[in-house]
Amino acid sequence: MDKQTFTEMLQSKFKIVRTEAGYTQDSMSQTIGLSKKTLVQIEKERILPNWTTCISLCALFRDSEVLTNSFGGDPLELAQVISRGHCVYPNYEGEAVYWEDLDRKNGFRLQYNKSNRIYRVLNSMNQPVHASYIEREIRTYFMRQTDLQPV
Repeated sequence: MDKQTFTEMLQSKFKIVRTEAGYTQDSMSQTIGLSKKTLVQIEKERILPNWTTCISLCALFRDSEVLTNSFGGDPLELAQVISRGHCVYPNYEGEAVYWEDLDRKNGFRLQYNKSNRIYRVLNSMNQPVHASYIEREIRTYFMRQTDLQPV
């Protein structure tokens, strides 16, 4: 797949991704960093999004089922391969200094980042599955995940 095909596919999915995420045009345009007028033009397929907008959509909505199903996997991974010719997977071993474990249960870990003040939940494979600035939200998510898991 080349940049042109990728961009055209994203253009046709913009509105579906927005509605899948439950965003209004106003909130989507703020999230992506576009004017509402430009977003409307993209959604009506009158203009193609630029490459930066495509990367923003893939990065901010990489959990989108619409994008995952359209591209057969992680849209950001594909964008990186298209743009750079290869994909680099970051090594996060050094980040352990910043994260404090708050709770562990059934293979899940609840963590707090001392530097940027976000909370996250890691699954049993040490992969982040949810993050938030709101402690109550992340603790609720953690409890729901860990209460579902067999002990």
